[in-house]
Parts: sequence; structure tokens; C-alpha cells
Amino acid sequence: YIIYRHKPLLTPHTTHFSIMGKCQSVDASVRSDSSQQNAFRRGTMGGNKNHRYVQSMARVGSRVFVPKSIVSQTKSNTNTTLKEHKASTYDHVHELVNDGISDNVSGKVGLVNLGNTCFMNSSLQCLSNTEPLCDYFLGYDYKSEINHDNILGTKGALARSYAELTKHLWLGRSKSYSPDEFKSSIGRFAPQFEGYEQQDAQELLAFLLDGIHEDLNRVIKKTYVEQEDFDGTNDEGDAIMSWSNYLLRNKSIVVDLFQGQLRNTMICRNSKILQDDGTYGCGHKNIKFDPFMYLSLPISNGSNTLDDCVSLFCEEETLQGDNQWYCSKCKAHVD
Repeated sequence: YIIYRHKPLLTPHTTHFSIMGKCQSVDASVRSDSSQQNAFRRGTMGGNKNHRYVQSMARVGSRVFVPKSIVSQTKSNTNTTLKEHKASTYDHVHELVNDGISDNVSGKVGLVNLGNTCFMNSSLQCLSNTEPLCDYFLGYDYKSEINHDNILGTKGALARSYAELTKHLWLGRSKSYSPDEFKSSIGRFAPQFEGYEQQDAQELLAFLLDGIHEDLNRVIKKTYVEQEDFDGTNDEGDAIMSWSNYLLRNKSIVVDLFQGQLRNTMICRNSKILQDDGTYGCGHKNIKFDPFMYLSLPISNGSNTLDDCVSLFCEEETLQGDNQWYCSKCKAHVD
């Protein structure tokens, strides 16, 4: 079999919401100054027909809050004073949060290194500066979405721990903050991160995002959905059906912001069957639409940009030997 991977619904520096086959985006760059913010608001909310209006992950009519700064890091003063509003769009949530963190200190808080935990600190700072996720934990009533019945989650413990960390990074007044409580929380559920030795940053991010997703999964009762194979005659409809089926079991802020869809094509190349055009195989083609949250991209000497790495990832690959695929038409494992 030959496998073809098509470029995923994802571009660098942009957070995407996949809505029924359409890809709508929110810029996830660094927070700009007030003049740029006002220009951004006018561009998104001023009726520009060329700009797609992005609905909030907080949804119309839900509760959002204006955050107030944390004065002290003592446990008695870590609760943020919140003023309740009603969310109308994502831009509304973003606007309210920006108004609450409009000083020069917000977001400029360092994380204390606990042993060799620089891998954790750098990962948390990157995630903290993903604006839509930061806005969600600072300005939206995320606790209302905690799924206490999900056996794959932590009953909300990991989500609450990350939310508290986010508050200290963006609402705190100190120049640094010790993430010992967060580290203790993640270590309870992932023993590999319990100690103070160096670990893999990508593994930490993968576990953290998976954990937050399961904690905030809006699907209470997951129904069994069988993954379907397609023939390529109706890609748009098949992609929408596959994504809709995925959302029957997975629906959270993490899905909204970080997940996309890959189109994989498998073509039989059975060496025992020679076609009239000189190619091998029975001609059977199998197409699947798979969700993803992270991609392991190859790097070559000629890779100069992220797009180059994505193009390498999407190159044709031949499955042989132990990696042979079972062809339902040939009734055998073939190349």
C-alpha cells in the first residue's frame, strides 16, 4: 500500500475552529498595544464582509468575567474578584480579558525552576501565550464545563490547576511564580513527571492538553461510533461526517483550538497484480479522515521553513515488510 497524507487544516501562528467543514480562524499572535487592539476589533466587528465572523467557544449567552489582579501569592488571596458579563462572541471574551490585563506587568511573570524543570516552564509559557486558551481560563466560567463523570479525566483537578497557574502569570504582581502546586498536580496523574529530572517537553504538553480536554469534555455520555472508510467521490461530505462523528465523543476547548483533521489515502500496490498502465496493485483505494492534535514532522537538510517540513510529512510513503496493509479486495497483506 502507498499512503498519501494531505496537508492538514492548520497553518502556523493561527488557531483554527473547524466548523462543519469550514475553517475559521482567530489570530493567536502576541497581545498588541491598545491602538492595534482597537484596529483589530474594528476589523473583526465592524462589518468587514471579507472577514469571517468567529463565534466564541464560550457561546452566546454564557457567563464571562472581567478578571482583577491577584495582589498576593498567599493562599488566602489567590481567588480573583470577578465581574459577571454575558458572552456574545469570542471577540467579546477577548475584549473583556484584555481590559482586565491592560497593564505592562501582565504576562511578564517568570516561572521558578524546580530542579531541572526548564522543559515544563518553557512549555507552560508557550501555552500561556496561546491567547484564546488564556482568554478562556481568565475570562470564561470554565468550571461550568468540568466533566466530573469522565473516567479518562482527573475530575477537573488538572484543569483547575492550570487555570490557577494562568491567573498567576497574567494577574499576579510578582516578577516570578513557583509552579510547585501545578507540578504536584500533574505528577499525581503522570508519575513520569513526579520527580525533578529533565523530561520531554512535547510529552508534557501532550499529557497536559489531553488531560485538560478530558476534564472539560462537554460530551457526558460517549456513544460508540465506528470509523468509516471512503472512496474519494465526496471528500467534503465525508470529511464533515467524520468530524461530526468525532464530536459525538470529543468536544472541548482543546478540540476547538488545537485539533484538526488529516485526509489519508491508501492505494493497493500488490506486486502480484500488474495493471495495463504498468503499475502494480488491484486498484483498491481507501480514504480516511483522522483527527489530530500534534504532528511529528520530519526535517531534512533542505528544510528551511515549517511549510517545508509539512510538505515532507505529506510525501508519498510505501508500506512494506512488517508494515504491509491488509487489502480488503485482495484479501491479503500487500505493499
